[in-house]
Amino acid sequence: MTEYMTSSDPQSDSADTTAQRPVEDRFGFARFCARCRTRMEPFMQSRFGTILNTAFDIARNLWNRRIRFSYAFYAVVFTIVTVSATLLLQWSVYAEPTYADPNAVDTSTKAWNSIAGQLTKFVVQVWLFQQRNALLNFLVLGLIYLVLVFLLNRFWIATAVFSSVMLVFAVANHIKVALRSEPIIPSDLSFLSGGNTGEIWSFIPQDDLALVHRSIKGLVLLVVICVALQILDRRTCVIPFRWKHPFRNPKVIAGNCTRLVTVIVSAATLFSFTWNLGIPGSWSYEWATSMGDAAQLWDSLGDARANGPAMNFLRLAHAKTMDKPDGYNKAAMQELAQRYSTAAKQTNTERTNNFTDSTVIMILSESFSDPTRVPGITFTEDPMPNIRALKTTTTSGLMLSPGYGGGTANIEYQALTGLSMGLFDDSMQSPYQELVPHQKNPYTFNQIWNAKYGEQGSIAFHPYVKNMYLRDSDYKKFGFSHFYTLDSNPPIAHQERIDNAPVTSDAAAYQSVVDALNANGAKHQFVQLVTMQNHMPYNDWYANNQFKEADTSAISGDEKTSVDTYAKGVSLTDQATADFLAQLDQMSKPVTVIFYGDHLPGIYQTAASDENNTLSLHETDYFIWSNQASAGNKKINAGTASYASSNFFMTMASEHMDTKISAYLEMLRQVHDEIPALGRLVLGTHGFGDDSATVYLDAEGNPVRYKDLSDKAKQLITDYELIQYDMTAGKGYLDDTDFFTVASK
Repeated sequence: MTEYMTSSDPQSDSADTTAQRPVEDRFGFARFCARCRTRMEPFMQSRFGTILNTAFDIARNLWNRRIRFSYAFYAVVFTIVTVSATLLLQWSVYAEPTYADPNAVDTSTKAWNSIAGQLTKFVVQVWLFQQRNALLNFLVLGLIYLVLVFLLNRFWIATAVFSSVMLVFAVANHIKVALRSEPIIPSDLSFLSGGNTGEIWSFIPQDDLALVHRSIKGLVLLVVICVALQILDRRTCVIPFRWKHPFRNPKVIAGNCTRLVTVIVSAATLFSFTWNLGIPGSWSYEWATSMGDAAQLWDSLGDARANGPAMNFLRLAHAKTMDKPDGYNKAAMQELAQRYSTAAKQTNTERTNNFTDSTVIMILSESFSDPTRVPGITFTEDPMPNIRALKTTTTSGLMLSPGYGGGTANIEYQALTGLSMGLFDDSMQSPYQELVPHQKNPYTFNQIWNAKYGEQGSIAFHPYVKNMYLRDSDYKKFGFSHFYTLDSNPPIAHQERIDNAPVTSDAAAYQSVVDALNANGAKHQFVQLVTMQNHMPYNDWYANNQFKEADTSAISGDEKTSVDTYAKGVSLTDQATADFLAQLDQMSKPVTVIFYGDHLPGIYQTAASDENNTLSLHETDYFIWSNQASAGNKKINAGTASYASSNFFMTMASEHMDTKISAYLEMLRQVHDEIPALGRLVLGTHGFGDDSATVYLDAEGNPVRYKDLSDKAKQLITDYELIQYDMTAGKGYLDDTDFFTVASK
């Protein structure tokens, strides 16, 4: 070691050495190492020391000779991992079929219906039918993978993260599909963010525990392999990048800029694709459609199986609710709340009853409408004589339906919330799937009874599967204490069918409601019933169908078969409804029924081919009726009741029942008085499509253009938009007021 001593004085040695020592050895590290080597010399010259030194040399040589994986190798791994993720996610939504008599099914059918067979069909349809859904899912998942690669800039770490997320998602998806016949949707992530992560394990069925354990072991092995490869890969960064001295030289600058550009472009592309996927006409919507994507917003599991879980998840991640109205702020909403509260108090001075002193049954009668009102359809026998006669004695009329042939949940959503599809953005196609799952406390009218009677204040029935339109999870948010379906626990009580019909009859559905009312004694509830009897298809299910001979329409073939079958179903509904009301009339407690058909069946090809029939194909029948024990039963005059849309049913029911109302119902009452019906008409398969338009009807059922509405009507629409925005996409300012509180006597 070089000496820098200038004096032999010990004090000088201690005081000056540090100052005079070279900068690189100011802390004495070099001298320390030299002393260690001196003391270790005997050990290193020993046999064991020699072996240890050799081992270190070998390790150092191996480390210096690490593999520098090529970008081509990365591309191969990237492709294999993405293909595996695509197939794994698709596997997660399939289930092995069961057969009543396995011996009656041939081997080929069993093979194609198995999970492996369904997975094979999903892939080979790319070549056989030019349906490129598998390729679309591959590209979308690849984009997610690519974002991780560029963001982390470590290929093997990104691979570990991507593969782990895909594996966990697939296993969780598989379990949820098995439990609820429903795939994971974006709103499910709130379960984790809400601090319920620890409860997940308790939800896993015993039969799936082995799968979970195998997955955990595979996940650990996968992460270990990826970490080992990252250590062994001399190319530590996918794109050369330097945090320190980023402008050191042109090469460093180029690498840093490339890294930033790739991250920004890939992330922006993924964000834009997801943000616009649910918006008809957007670039991602159009591109996905060109690849074979066809959204099934009425059935999330069907959508995941047909279009892929990745597409199903991303399309529900964002849907534009509605534009922020001009003037929306807290002060404006408080002013609206005060104004309509004052008006409600005035209305309530003329009302004598309470909503919650009666049981209200809201019946969505699947596809129910008068077939004789369709242009070109005639019968020699009336398919609905009882309901036609009833409509002359109670509040009734025609309902403007936003759907034709489908879209049931949209009409139901309007009836339960008072909100209008016509005020939402056109890209909002299914609130039950695209809006409600993202809301914390959506308001629905059944909550009026919940406020009075607790969680038992409202129940719901639907003689079909519970996951359709995500009703099961949505109804829980709405506050229904029980939702009785074919697959609920316990299931709906009555499931009888008529002749060869594939679904539960209306008579059976009504009987389940009657049993529930009787079991509830003198207590009151809000009861929601969605029937299934008249759901498509209409394949000549019924024996002794007199409407085959009674049909004098100028139609033939499959259209005639469907119309005749449907007419018989309407006749059966007509009689079952009359019997149901007769039973309610014998009850000693007040009961009011709100009955409406959701949309026309999509079977009138001849009539639908004429654009002049568009409006008539969007009009169904409704009535509001109260039994003899009811104090109300005030028939609303035809001037305001002849036409309606489902969002006005509850305020109309309050007038019919002569009950006190909330400021919210007062607003709806005023809008209905000026604009009897409004809605977005969608004439297309399943009620969803791009050709949407908001329609306003006057008291005679004539369409009115917005610019021709009165100033008062336009102001009411403005108020309605502000309130709907606040309830769905805004800040919820009205929640801090008494806007939704129903007055009582």
